[in-house]
Amino acid sequence: MSFGTVAIGEAARLSGVSARMVRHYEGLGLLPAVARTESGYRQYGDADIHTLRFIKRSRDLGFSMEEIAELVGLWHNRRRASASVKRIAQKHLGELEQRIADMQSMRSTLAHLVHCCHGDARPDCPILDDLAG
Repeated sequence: MSFGTVAIGEAARLSGVSARMVRHYEGLGLLPAVARTESGYRQYGDADIHTLRFIKRSRDLGFSMEEIAELVGLWHNRRRASASVKRIAQKHLGELEQRIADMQSMRSTLAHLVHCCHGDARPDCPILDDLAG
């Protein structure tokens, strides 16, 4: 699908990111410097919009900006080794799994504390006792 050359608002709409984030990604170097009209307005082409979509999808999967920069570079490098991409994804997956385990542990502890609290007019509260150590 070809979009032609579009202004930042349309590039934002087509890619699903805000115009502010388009400028931010450009400032970070995730997008190459875009063409500008004689009056200074940014003009985005098909490749820019595809890159913005790539960045958005990467963000949706929780990759960090540093990881996304690596992934964009690998995506544009046709001589890349897929092992490099897999390494980044595996590292991120491991971090996600650890965060999920940590959150499940927090949930379990908090559910236990909520269950133990009578939630009545009495002042004693196992939740506050636990938080106080």
